[in-house]
Amino acid sequence: MVRLFTALSVPDDVAETLARRQTGLPGAKWRTAEQLHITLAFYGEIDGRRADDLSVELERAAAGGPFEIALAGVGSFGDGHRTGTLWAGIEPSERLSVLASRCRSAAERAGIAVERRDYRPHLTLAYLKPHANPDRIGAWIAGHNLLHSPPIRVDRFGLYSSVLTHDGSHYQLEREYLL
Repeated sequence: MVRLFTALSVPDDVAETLARRQTGLPGAKWRTAEQLHITLAFYGEIDGRRADDLSVELERAAAGGPFEIALAGVGSFGDGHRTGTLWAGIEPSERLSVLASRCRSAAERAGIAVERRDYRPHLTLAYLKPHANPDRIGAWIAGHNLLHSPPIRVDRFGLYSSVLTHDGSHYQLEREYLL
């Protein structure tokens, strides 16, 4: 069994810009440059045969040619009054949404069940510990909400494996697909 997802990598210059913002919030476990990505679809734990089938089906998802996206703003996810994740947003992009949909469809063709929730593209910046101060979280978001990146060219996406450890997730690029 292998834990898989498809994602866009983050160019080094964008990762460096984000790293300068990843400070000043006690209780934040900031994502490293190697961990930064924009998830297209999460597949979960799948067996080797289905992983091979998915890899083949993703070839069909790699259509439409290159396009551009941009980071815009920051925010948080959480349940109730507890914030668990800080993220950088992605400007609305029909091409990105279509690519994410194609990656989900590839999974269905390979016999892999995927979540049916709406696609909300984002780049996770940090996971927050339960003791993180909500006022400090709000202040960090307010202080960084004008984040806007130059255009990011998207000409490929990757199929990644994920291994969960006590130090966080470790990702390995398994296959890359050119658009």
